[in-house]
Amino acid sequence: MQPRRILVRLPSWVGDAVMATPALRALRAAHPGAWIGVEGRPALAGLLAGLASFDAFLPDASRSTFARVRSLRALQADLAVLFPDSPRAALAPFLAGIPRRAGYARDPLRRFLLTDALEPPRAAGRRVPISMIERYLRVTSRLGCPERGTQLELRVDPEIAEAVAKDLARRGVGESERVLLVTPGAAFGSSKLWPPSHFARACDALARGHGLLPVLAPAPGELAIARDVAARMSQRSLVLARPEATLAELKALVARASLLLTNDTGPRQIAVALDRPCVVLMGPTDPRHTAHHLERQRVLREDVACSPCHHRRCPIDHRCMTRLAPERVVAAAAELLA
Repeated sequence: MQPRRILVRLPSWVGDAVMATPALRALRAAHPGAWIGVEGRPALAGLLAGLASFDAFLPDASRSTFARVRSLRALQADLAVLFPDSPRAALAPFLAGIPRRAGYARDPLRRFLLTDALEPPRAAGRRVPISMIERYLRVTSRLGCPERGTQLELRVDPEIAEAVAKDLARRGVGESERVLLVTPGAAFGSSKLWPPSHFARACDALARGHGLLPVLAPAPGELAIARDVAARMSQRSLVLARPEATLAELKALVARASLLLTNDTGPRQIAVALDRPCVVLMGPTDPRHTAHHLERQRVLREDVACSPCHHRRCPIDHRCMTRLAPERVVAAAAELLA
């Protein structure tokens, strides 16, 4: 029986939510007449706004499980597609009585909560990292949804783009000025952070050598990092201080930029979706999770024995990031700008 109402639980991280858009597209193509609601952190609403692959965004502001169960019961969904792996993501749909629940089963509890349980990717009996795009597409494929391409998909609201352009103009950024958008933070933890001194050296070199204006766009809680980078620079720069850009505004900023310089965080996937070139600084995470659409990306890593470790904080000397020289960034940027 074809589902009439579908609930999709989004991943929590910004980059993962963007990497789920091919699976959303496949789900919509397979069920064009169904109502599809996507549930996730409230901030993700602006990120995914404008996509035709769902009908409604359902904010989940970390409410109690019972409050979530009540709201899911009211949806009367007959299929739940659960991209996160946590038991919490599956518990409320189970208690709400959604008859079909699909996702990965990493442990016995999660397997009990699902009707369509997928094993995480394995080789020779061991779990192996794969592109998150492919990982999410395997869930929709299990449900009989043919793939509709792996390209990431986002939409920039023209009104928000115009407002961002006016805001940049008020801050002294000319309409024809080439912008180097810099996102120096990382919600995951300090282990993903390239040192501010390295950011400053790279930004100065790109400003001098390529005529780019470094515009630093910190996420909430990252303003101190952005100001630290700007304070170390000798060239002109701009820090987008409070209020920090929303995700809807960040999309417009990425679309406006000639180049994005970022840690391995959500803005990277926004750039991929909007076909903007980006230089990515990667340390503690496994590159196989994001090894896709690399044509306009330069992913820079240091070959150190302890990486990837996936620690949020480095327990030793953070060598995977501190040894990543600014000169490598400048050379990679030059390739992309050419």
